[in-house]
Amino acid sequence: MKGFYSVLGLVYMVTTSFYISPRGAVKNENFMTAKTEIVSIADDTKSEKTTTAVSSSEALYQSIAFDQGHELNYDVFSKALTGYENLKKAGLLTQDSHLLTICDFSMSSNTKRLWVIDLADKKVLFNSLVAHGKNTGEEFATNFSNRESSLQSSLGFYITDATYQGENGYSLKLLGMDRGFNDAAYRRAIVMHGANYVSDEFAAMHKRIGRSWGCPAVPRELTQPIINTIKGRNLLFIYYPDQNYLSSSEWLKGQV
Repeated sequence: MKGFYSVLGLVYMVTTSFYISPRGAVKNENFMTAKTEIVSIADDTKSEKTTTAVSSSEALYQSIAFDQGHELNYDVFSKALTGYENLKKAGLLTQDSHLLTICDFSMSSNTKRLWVIDLADKKVLFNSLVAHGKNTGEEFATNFSNRESSLQSSLGFYITDATYQGENGYSLKLLGMDRGFNDAAYRRAIVMHGANYVSDEFAAMHKRIGRSWGCPAVPRELTQPIINTIKGRNLLFIYYPDQNYLSSSEWLKGQV
């Protein structure tokens, strides 16, 4: 009999050990609800920050008055803007710098694929034809190089430097900022200059505009106005969807 009561007592202890009081259950439930709310708030904050970051560049893009039919691709603009902001943070552009020049070499050379944008006034100052290198391609650019005598264009970010009178007339020196992709530009004499072969008339005759030795050449009549606008430590970005470059450029880090 004594053994029976011992067993009965053991069973009682085991069954009551799993009992949770109503007060404890409420406390636990409140804790889980609070935890869920905190996670939800954190997620909302993270989402809001991402949306703000994206919408700020989109808002700037949307506020720029591109001519109809001559809009710059938003993704290209976004990449150029990322580089512009990163170069500013690095102190390589002055804080009052507000000009951004973009060459979209994924486009036909017969189209106006160069834009000079005033980010402060949110307007396009120039939209022009621009040549790529002789060995970079025919109508479309396909091959790029940082090597001397390659006669190819080089991708990446450049800072505009001083002007001079050279073999091609009034010209603008360019400093390549992307190591391994365009940092030999100064040594290669890759500059902006004017050329008679950068014209609609040349394109109509040859099915493409002429090509340079790697320089971003512009129409002769726009040479002085464009160069005088962007000279003196402003940013030029030559874009092409080359995945090696896009994943390697230190100036595109943080690209959304």
